[in-house]
Amino acid sequence: MLRDLDIIRKGTVEIISLEELKEKLKRKKSLRVKFGADPTAPDIHLGHTVVLEKLRQFQDLGHQIVFIIGDFTARIGDPSARYETRKPISAEEIEKNAKTYQKQVFKILDKQATEVVFNSKWLDKMKLSDVMELSSHCTVAQMLARADFKERFNREIDISILEFIYPLLQAYDSIQVRADVEIGGTDQKFNLLMGRELQRDFGQKPQIIITMPLLEGIDGVRKMSKSYGNYIGITEPPGEIFGKIMSISDQLMLRYYELLTDENLDEIKRFHPRQAKAKLAREIVRMYYGKDEAEQAKEEFDKIFVKRKLPEEIKEIRIPQKKVWVVDLLVRAGLATSKNEARRLIRQGGVRINQKTIRNSNMDLLMDKEYIVQVGKRKFRRVAQARTN
Repeated sequence: MLRDLDIIRKGTVEIISLEELKEKLKRKKSLRVKFGADPTAPDIHLGHTVVLEKLRQFQDLGHQIVFIIGDFTARIGDPSARYETRKPISAEEIEKNAKTYQKQVFKILDKQATEVVFNSKWLDKMKLSDVMELSSHCTVAQMLARADFKERFNREIDISILEFIYPLLQAYDSIQVRADVEIGGTDQKFNLLMGRELQRDFGQKPQIIITMPLLEGIDGVRKMSKSYGNYIGITEPPGEIFGKIMSISDQLMLRYYELLTDENLDEIKRFHPRQAKAKLAREIVRMYYGKDEAEQAKEEFDKIFVKRKLPEEIKEIRIPQKKVWVVDLLVRAGLATSKNEARRLIRQGGVRINQKTIRNSNMDLLMDKEYIVQVGKRKFRRVAQARTN
């Protein structure tokens, strides 16, 4: 048991409580270990993998993982560590994202040893009287004790009643799956403790809480999050993953080594920062795509950014007109999400055509030849006039 306990404790921030965990490990051969994720975006990102790797360790020790896809709770959105109300997400988006989650999570977890459940299975069936009963187990004072809610209240920023209900619904999931352990990031501590308290109120043995450190996003400031757009999805193309890793700061690189790999940091610090970053990028791609894809991603990156050559494969866009407004072209080619963004990219010098930076957003391109259009460091399109029959 001591060996198992050492494996479980490695890399954790807090265990509530360690003594109770020891008791559960003595009493049960297979613990039910809960982890929940709301499908608010299609990608599982590297920030999630910090927790997922801990779940895999539990699996290796013979325990049952219960992966809850929060298709119901995603309709509200987790207010943890947020200082504004989330924008609503449609049922269609949630359903689509949930399907991708099921595929992506098994890049890390063993499918045969994972129980996947959707919390709409029980939350959709709740009546108003059930919600009233659930709400009676928590006070407004308890909710406002949360740092995020407290700050929003003091700054007179709206907090919806639904956001108050969210931790209760997530906690109710623990009752439904009879969780022995729940794992989450440090920002989830309030929600995890709520599950522990509710289980006690409903006559169950309270779950053990294990919190894991939060991985900062590629901006190096806020936690990696789909909502903040600073994430690296584990199913993004290998070249995209490699390029994003290479763009992070040297200090953040060491943090990624610490939380995402088993590498010895003292040894890594002996490398030149650029070499260390390339090694990290290659290792992350290898984890999710294999050694060959990792080497190819490195070669492609070196070709574009070290040797200043074009990538081998560039998506081609065909334009039916004889000329096209450059702003319109960027949107049609998928290099900008709107005309306003296209203008901003041009104004900031982020657009190159045939290796030359352009700054005139009013220019037209005559489609009498082929163009290589580049936005930023990693986005390329080959543009030519549509062929006539």
